[in-house]
Amino acid sequence: MDKSLLHKELFSNIKTTGAITFSSKALVSKMLSYAELKGAKTIVELGGGDGSITRGIVEKMDKDADLYVFEISQKFCDSLKKEFPQNNIHIICDSASNFDNHINGSKPDVIFSSLPFSLIPKEEREKIYSVSSQKLNGQGPFIQICYSYLLKFQFAKHFSKVKASWTLKNFPPAFIMVCN
Repeated sequence: MDKSLLHKELFSNIKTTGAITFSSKALVSKMLSYAELKGAKTIVELGGGDGSITRGIVEKMDKDADLYVFEISQKFCDSLKKEFPQNNIHIICDSASNFDNHINGSKPDVIFSSLPFSLIPKEEREKIYSVSSQKLNGQGPFIQICYSYLLKFQFAKHFSKVKASWTLKNFPPAFIMVCN
């Protein structure tokens, strides 16, 4: 799918994408800097979108790692499947709240998310937080891009440590929450 069609999908489903543009390379790079992908065997991405974050993960992950990308837009899923046909990259068109049903009992070493939690109904949002915090392998982080610092308090209910950083090199500027 070409970029113009991806942008059309972004705008026509703003309630589920929660964004007005895709993540910048600078934001993706900063987000990835908070995770150690060397040696990670299971990586989960919640909200694959146009693949901005997925591309960054694929560049840095080990060749024998599995990446599970969850996205609810069928158009985005179709585009992601074309771009990432590798056997170890699993594009799943389902809600992030169901990710545990798709990872074959694995415990993710890291979870990346760009989900628009401010727009997700509370019950589903709480389920995503809970499943994410319970299923992470050891001290692996849950790393979230968001546009409101107030989300830090929601994450703090499920993770013992939440560190926030800020980047201006994105439109709009964004927070990165690193939760352990």
